[in-house]
Amino acid sequence: MRTARLINPLRAAVAAAVLFVPAQAASAAPAPPAAAAESLTEVTVSPVDLDGPVISSVKVTVKNSAPERLRSLKVSFAGPVGWAVQPSVQSVSGSFATGASATATFHIQVPEKRSGFVIRTFTATATYQGGDGLGTATGIRTDRSGSPQANLAAVYNGVAITDESATTAGNYDGEGNSFSAQKLAAAGLTPGAKVDALGATLTWPDVPAGTKDNVASAGQAVSLAGQGSKLVFLGSGVGSGATGKATVYYTDGTSTTGSFGFPNWSFDPVDAHGATLVASTDGRNRPDGYGNATVKYRVFAHSVALDPSRTVEFVVLPANGNVHLFDMAIAS
Repeated sequence: MRTARLINPLRAAVAAAVLFVPAQAASAAPAPPAAAAESLTEVTVSPVDLDGPVISSVKVTVKNSAPERLRSLKVSFAGPVGWAVQPSVQSVSGSFATGASATATFHIQVPEKRSGFVIRTFTATATYQGGDGLGTATGIRTDRSGSPQANLAAVYNGVAITDESATTAGNYDGEGNSFSAQKLAAAGLTPGAKVDALGATLTWPDVPAGTKDNVASAGQAVSLAGQGSKLVFLGSGVGSGATGKATVYYTDGTSTTGSFGFPNWSFDPVDAHGATLVASTDGRNRPDGYGNATVKYRVFAHSVALDPSRTVEFVVLPANGNVHLFDMAIAS
């Protein structure tokens, strides 16, 4: 049940409660020993009411699935940066046999809901003695509101390609420069052309020269469906710091994160940041027309690993505007 929407100091909220679930009877047969790195302490976080402003109650449940009793349990809970939690840590007295659980209730101050697609991450950590012997276990819940963009084209925010007869619309690098559509065509990159790279089939932007055709990456969430071993990005960098992390969310609610980067569209070594050269063009379009004919301007591919057993639902792009993307696709 939701509390009043007037946000008072959290000390005035309902006192946090700890609910104990009676221990189940121990099994007559001893449980097999756990692998050293395998956690047998399960930490789960209940759904969070995100329809703020509100003080929302959140339950964190800790279950001991190890053959030894778990004791000296402390549970902490945290939400996004700036969201106040009361209390931040709870101590749980007693000990818990195999199959027993404890549920600690926290109160979190949820701000007014933001428009657009938003991902919120909540983390609960249990510290303890006994149990599986690891001493700590963590549970993470990701809640979201809104919907990701339908595809990469929906978040195009810049003009990377112009015709040599009309160059002023371009601004790939923040200085008004752009790729030459004619030189790209000579390299096989025409609107809608298929591009095979790193095991994936990508598509060159199917838009007229002088219109928005690429994404300066800034953490946008973009829908993408499929299964495979890696996610391949097609693009290039502006400056020499075009690196970042992409987070892939799967339909089962899990996610993986991978790092990648592109060389600058010119001058950097072609294998900088581990990228692969896809195409190279002669010269570029400047605000005053085509020029720099002896310099190569390039397009690259790079990838991040996927969990091939899961189905991709959407991708959150790196939060680095130096990373420019033309397309992304899943490789088997």
